[in-house]
Amino acid sequence: MKILVADDEEGARELFFTILSDEGHSITLANDGAEALTLFSGNSFDLVITDIKMPVMDGLQLVQELRKAGSKTDVIMVTAYGEVETYLKAMSLGVAEYINKPIRIKELKRIVHKVLTEKQARSGS
Repeated sequence: MKILVADDEEGARELFFTILSDEGHSITLANDGAEALTLFSGNSFDLVITDIKMPVMDGLQLVQELRKAGSKTDVIMVTAYGEVETYLKAMSLGVAEYINKPIRIKELKRIVHKVLTEKQARSGS
């Protein structure tokens, strides 16, 4: 599966890349939401994983832009700030899952597997 990861922290991007590549996924990395949106417009992704707090364009703005463009791609939102208001906003935008940092590897693998399995079930493949 093709996964787009947007996070302004290099260490987080490297962690996502290593874990998800080891699971057999093709990973594309972006430094922020604006770069992710540019990469998204020229490619097809099965899943977007985005941090919420990023410079230039945050994760919520990224999801809003994806939805405006008609994308129904599943999104997993990641944050170090577990604010209820932000969680509710993310869910109202149709975010599939919401993960708090620090990321636990087993939890990340489980959630990515769950979201992609549900996507495959919906598409009948």
